[in-house]
Amino acid sequence: MADGGRYRRRRFVALAVSSEGVVRKAHQAHYQSRDYNPLNGGIERWFGPVSEAITVHPVTLSLLDVGRQVFDALTPAPDRPQAWHVELHQFRIEARVGQTGQPTPEGLRRDGVDWVLVVLVDRKNVESGVTSIFGLDHSHLGDFTLTDPLDAVFLQDNRVFHGVTAIRALEANKVARRDVAVITFRAEPLRLPSPD
Repeated sequence: MADGGRYRRRRFVALAVSSEGVVRKAHQAHYQSRDYNPLNGGIERWFGPVSEAITVHPVTLSLLDVGRQVFDALTPAPDRPQAWHVELHQFRIEARVGQTGQPTPEGLRRDGVDWVLVVLVDRKNVESGVTSIFGLDHSHLGDFTLTDPLDAVFLQDNRVFHGVTAIRALEANKVARRDVAVITFRAEPLRLPSPD
């Protein structure tokens, strides 16, 4: 991480998701501008790929389909794509003795996409990890904690900021971990800036 921390493990895959199904795209870089990610943005970031077994797992396919159905229904017909450009991120945030884990080290954020689905996979020995939602005017809209597998939040990225508090270990002598799938939906794939 650009802040010097080593508390995040991550895998990534890009997909085309439509009512016809899910197609895995060629492995590619993840990119966010510094406008959306002042800590780690502005560069192409390469992560190990999500395994094929996870990508085609019935739970993954169900999550992708639920996200597509919800986001199709909420997107006006003229703006709704034939197939969404979807990026699926597997995140593991860890906290150890003397080190917290930062789910959103850049602070309150938007992702620069149309829609975001965050699904808790697992959490072990975790204290905190509270999700906060704020309006574009930075008014506080609410807080909640994803505590059980498949707890989820659906976000319209251009309408809210979101962030998650640092995690700490409940039992200090054991590693704490928070595993989530972050699934972003965009009508068009992001065009990377041309090198100067």
